[in-house]
Amino acid sequence: MTGTRHNLIKPTVFALVLSFGVLLATAALLGTWGRVSAAPAADDPTNTQSQVDNSACLSCHGQPGQQMTLASGEVISLTIDENHYAASIHGSRDITCVTCHPNINGYPHPVLTAKNLREVAIQMSGTCEKCHTDNYRLATDSVHNTALVSGNENAAVCSDCHNPHTQTQILDPQTKQILPAARVQIPQTCAKCHNAIYDEYKNSVHGAALIGDGNPDVPTCTDCHGVHNISDPTTAYFRLMSPQLCASCHTNKQMMDKYGISTQVMSTYVADFHGTTVTLFQKMSPDQPTNKPVCYDCHGVHNMTNVNDPQYGLSLQKNILTTCQKCHPDATTNFPAAWLSHYIPNPKTTPLVYYVQLFYKIFIPTVIGGMVLFVISDFVRRKIDRRKGASHS
Repeated sequence: MTGTRHNLIKPTVFALVLSFGVLLATAALLGTWGRVSAAPAADDPTNTQSQVDNSACLSCHGQPGQQMTLASGEVISLTIDENHYAASIHGSRDITCVTCHPNINGYPHPVLTAKNLREVAIQMSGTCEKCHTDNYRLATDSVHNTALVSGNENAAVCSDCHNPHTQTQILDPQTKQILPAARVQIPQTCAKCHNAIYDEYKNSVHGAALIGDGNPDVPTCTDCHGVHNISDPTTAYFRLMSPQLCASCHTNKQMMDKYGISTQVMSTYVADFHGTTVTLFQKMSPDQPTNKPVCYDCHGVHNMTNVNDPQYGLSLQKNILTTCQKCHPDATTNFPAAWLSHYIPNPKTTPLVYYVQLFYKIFIPTVIGGMVLFVISDFVRRKIDRRKGASHS
């Protein structure tokens, strides 16, 4: 009896052990699946769980003096300031190092194939597309990328304007407008490549107000040239459309009233021969050049001065004459007297022009209206005469 009972216990214990093992294996498998499905994708820039922690990278790259000599003999710094990175837009959003350097997951690192510093920047620029897709695609149509594709390796790429380790917030999260501090930094950024233009701009009426006074109302480089989709400013299209750029600020009454500047600049320009011709070209042949002046032909491009500047200001007749003589070399002293300084004629500043204009505003409608009334009355009279003649016959 005892042997029989012992024989029965053996398979029972075996079955229990087997069942318990299956349950453990199933639980472990389900747990693994659950963790896999809940984990962020490896290429998700917000994924910080499956990536190497920044502290691991900074344990070496946070040390001063980290550098490497490239094949060209140039030295690339490999030291990253932890505090600067933490204060940057990337650091403040907990973007990990390997988000932008996905091929580095251990030491020793993969061999760097770039031969010089310029190749490093160009090779790394494609990394930005992962998170900044829209801006990256806009940049591919810019004058910078066109030059780069054509073989000019000095053309700007992403990191030339935005240092990924130190770039701070640019746009206000609420208004999506450029923050005042960022506006001031834009000209210095462009000056890395366009230093001669920057020297003109910083002394202009716009640049002095922005860089010197921090005035957010005046235009910075990107207001006229665009941000990522910067077009070629040497084309006929850009030149013909440039009055619209100037008008975006100079027709803003709220802004211009702060400085006592007329907002009639666009309407008076379009009303004269120069502006009318340019407007026709804008609508009919925007890619065709015209020798009619646009705003910056008279006021300057990057070196625009205050209109009251004694040397170049266009409020002075002698300076206006010099400007007119660029296109009209035979212009005499009285030539610019016909210009009304972008103001609509009024009885105080230009009484003769104002009253002549007023006379024609009354005279022309009166004459035309009288002629129309005469034609109508003559037509009616003839109709009446014909009816009378028909009744007598």
